[in-house]
Amino acid sequence: MGNGVRDSPPNASALVEALRGLGYSVPAAVADIVDNAISAGAATVDIDFVWAGKRSFLVIRDDGFGMDDEELQQAMRLGARNPIAVRAPTDLGRFGLGLKTASFSHCRRLTVASRKRGELSCLRWDLDELAKSDRGDWPLLEGPSEESQELLDGLGDRTTGTLVIWEVLDRIVTEGYSSNDFSDMVDRVGAHLAMVFHRILEGSRLKLFLNKRPVPPWDPFLSGHAAKPWESPPAPRRTPEGIVTVHCHVLPHRDKLTHDEYRRAEGPGGWTMQQGFYVYRNRRLLLAGGWLGLGNPKAWNREEAFRLARISIELPNSADAAWKIDVRKSIARVPIALRPWLGKLAIDTRERARRVFAYRGTPSTPNEANPIVSTWRAEHGSGGVKYAIDRRHPAVAAVLERSGAEGDLVLAMLRIIEETVPVQRIWLDTTEAKELPRTSFSDEAPEQIAAVARILFRDMTTRQGLEETIAKRILLTTEPFQKFPHIVDVLNNETHKTGGDRNE
Repeated sequence: MGNGVRDSPPNASALVEALRGLGYSVPAAVADIVDNAISAGAATVDIDFVWAGKRSFLVIRDDGFGMDDEELQQAMRLGARNPIAVRAPTDLGRFGLGLKTASFSHCRRLTVASRKRGELSCLRWDLDELAKSDRGDWPLLEGPSEESQELLDGLGDRTTGTLVIWEVLDRIVTEGYSSNDFSDMVDRVGAHLAMVFHRILEGSRLKLFLNKRPVPPWDPFLSGHAAKPWESPPAPRRTPEGIVTVHCHVLPHRDKLTHDEYRRAEGPGGWTMQQGFYVYRNRRLLLAGGWLGLGNPKAWNREEAFRLARISIELPNSADAAWKIDVRKSIARVPIALRPWLGKLAIDTRERARRVFAYRGTPSTPNEANPIVSTWRAEHGSGGVKYAIDRRHPAVAAVLERSGAEGDLVLAMLRIIEETVPVQRIWLDTTEAKELPRTSFSDEAPEQIAAVARILFRDMTTRQGLEETIAKRILLTTEPFQKFPHIVDVLNNETHKTGGDRNE
C-alpha cells in the first residue's frame, strides 16, 4: 500500500444530474439569477417566460457591467468562487454555484451571452451533450444553439449587459402541463420576486419587469400604515461577523384593513405561513416567515394566534457561515450565542400580536384608569382554561338586577351558555377558514348597533339614574361598544321620546 496521491475527478454528467435535485423552486431559481444581475450593477432586469409547449423557454436580460470572454468562462464554471473568500459588501452571491444549479434544476440547456466594452461572448451548457461525453471532461460549448440564435438580439445595441436563456424545460413542462399551469407559475415567480427584492425595488435601485410588466415591491411589514398597532425601534447587535439588526412588527387586524389591503398584506404564502422572521442580507430577503427553530421547551410552529407577528433580521454577507445560509438562500439557522436575544424579542412580539388578534385590533385595556369591561373572561385553573360570562358587564348586570324572582332562571341560562361554548368548533372553523368568525357587530348596519346601545343607555339613565355623560363613559369602556364611539356619542334621552325604541 503506497502513500501516493490520486486524481479522482467527478463524473461530469452524474454530478450535474445530482445537483439538479438541490430543490430549487422556479421562483427561487429565477431570483438567484436576478442576484447576479444586481451584483453586476444592473438597473433594469427583464424576465420573459415564453410558452411554446415542449419548446417553451425563459430569457433574462440585464444592463449590468457584463463579462468578457474570460470572465464569462469563469462564471460558467461550477464552484467558480471559494465560499469562504471575502466578498464585496454588496455581493449577493456566496458559493459560485447559483447561476448553474438554479438553471440546471429546471432546464437541460443553459446559454449565457454577455457583452462588455462592446464585445460579445456566448457559452452554453447542454446536459444532453454532457451525457454523451465519454472522456469524463466538461465540454462547455461556444455560441447559442440553433434554436436560440435569434434570442441574442435581446441584448440589442447595449455596450454592456448579460443574457441568460433556459431551454428544454424538462423539469417544468412535464406530461400534462398546460399553458394555464405556465401562467400560474409566472404569477408565483412575480409574487416571489416582489417579496425577495422589495427593499431594493423600494429604493429605486432596481427595476424588474416580468413579461413586460413591472414587478411592484411587496412590503411584509405594512410600513407607514396608519392602523399598524406596534413596531419596535431597530435593535442592533454586534457579532463577530458584523452588526445584526432586528426590527419587530405587529400588523393591523383585518378589521383595520380594507379588503384589498388585507389580501395584499397576507403575502404569497397567506397570513399564517408568512408570520415569523424575515432574514435579509444586503437588503435581499433570504427567508420569509417561520420561527427559525426558536421556542422553549419545543420549537414554535406557525399558529393562527401569531399570524400578525413579523420580525426582520438584517445580516451582513460576512455572516453566511455563522447563520448556515444554504446554496438556495432559503435556509438560515440562528447562532447559539444569539438565540436568547432573538427568543426574548420574539416572545414579546408574539404576545403583542396575539393580543391584537384576540381583541380584533382593539386593546383590552386602553388605559389603566378605564379598563374595558369584556363580555367574556378566561378563568385559568388546574383543569385548564374555562370561559365565563362577566356578570359585571352592563347588559348582564342590568338583566340580573331586573330579573327578580326569575334570577335563578337567568343564572341557569348563563351557566348553560358558558358550559356549551363550542370552543373546538370555533377553533376548527377558524383554522379552516384562516380568519376569525364574525363577532363584535362586525358587518352589522350602524342602526342595528345603535338600537342595542340605546337599550343599555336608557337603562343606565332611567332605571339607574346615571347622568348621560357618565352612561356614555361606561359604554365607551364596555365591549363591544368601545369600537363605536361615533354611535355612543350621539346617544341621548331625546331618542326615547321620538320613537327611537321601535326596534327594541
